[in-house]
Amino acid sequence: MDKIYKTRYLESQVKMLRRNFPVVVVGGARQVGKSTLLSHLFPQFKRVVFDPLVDIAAAKTDPELFLKNNPTPIILDEIQYVPSLVPAIKRALENNRNNGQYLMTGSQQWEVLKNLQESLAGRVAFLDLYPFTHAEVLATNANPNNNLWLKGILEQGLTFIPNLSYQSNQFSLYEQLWRGYYPEAQFIETAAIPFFFRGYERTYIERDIRLMLESNQMDVFVRFYRLCAALSAQEINYSQLGRELGLSPDTSKRWLALLKATYQWLEIPAYSGNTIKRLSKKPKGYIVDSGLICHALGISSPDILANHPNWGAIFETVVVLDIIKQRQLFAYPPNLFHYRTMAKAEVDLVIEYQGKYFLIEVKGKTHPNKKDISGILSFIETFPQLPIELGLIISAGSDSYALADKIWTIPFESVVI
Repeated sequence: MDKIYKTRYLESQVKMLRRNFPVVVVGGARQVGKSTLLSHLFPQFKRVVFDPLVDIAAAKTDPELFLKNNPTPIILDEIQYVPSLVPAIKRALENNRNNGQYLMTGSQQWEVLKNLQESLAGRVAFLDLYPFTHAEVLATNANPNNNLWLKGILEQGLTFIPNLSYQSNQFSLYEQLWRGYYPEAQFIETAAIPFFFRGYERTYIERDIRLMLESNQMDVFVRFYRLCAALSAQEINYSQLGRELGLSPDTSKRWLALLKATYQWLEIPAYSGNTIKRLSKKPKGYIVDSGLICHALGISSPDILANHPNWGAIFETVVVLDIIKQRQLFAYPPNLFHYRTMAKAEVDLVIEYQGKYFLIEVKGKTHPNKKDISGILSFIETFPQLPIELGLIISAGSDSYALADKIWTIPFESVVI
């Protein structure tokens, strides 16, 4: 398949922030398209790609000279590898505070990005870019923002559902989830997908993690990474993670922090309301892409995924991550929680937005029924004082229909008509 540039949902935000801040930083995992996005939006800007081992143009040893030889506006890729450049940029901005000078990318949320935020407070804006949304995969030259349904649901509630329509993909849903949503995985042959993820994992471990761990820990970390993939969409139990691999709970926490800092792992906190029922307080964790999960589990084809015992968890991971990606479009993003009682009543996502609540359950089946809304009904009964706007079952099917008053099922593959 020929590669084409797919419009990204953050394009308008990047442009707006560049007009208003001297520095804009786009963070995200490796190969999510950070550099492609910036180069597409600003093809006239010089781009410098930093390396963890090579001192590109003496940026590490003589940052002032580097800045002098590379005038703005400029794109600085993988800024985390050049921590000495941050104070030099700060000094440069003290003499010239014009907006839109530095566009940066970073694939690690460690000290460099933190120092940028602290040193350049008020002069730097941050955005996180994830793998494609499902709407971005569907779109070609169209603006995918027109197809993102979360904003309409949260702002218009039940009245927005008639605006949704099912749209099939060039791949089946099983193949799309098996491929995942990294840009590169959309354009290569099916037979090449395992090689893509094998190379991705190797590059991630050798270029990011090797800098943070001792060499004798690398093999165990690979097993830890794959175990986390197998446990995606489950509550986090640090003791269980450690016990499986002979690690202490503290080591499990520290290594999960590494995954989060390198944009490989996301967590949703538990909802805690004023109730006498005992609720679980553990967060739920998600690996950032379904293709990575399938690779880690050794799922060798879309057909095997269709009948795999982890299908439900993988489908939930994709839906939750798609909502997290769409959340980036809000000036004041909605709060996301999960809900689970000791009696196992649960809601996959509790969304709080502008004082209203939206309850979302994810079901990897084509025709959800009233039995599937028990968790939503339990939450409504437990918190009668909350202004609950709507309950949704996100399904793997193609139909939208009501299951109860203010509770509907809609397809994951929904677009706005």
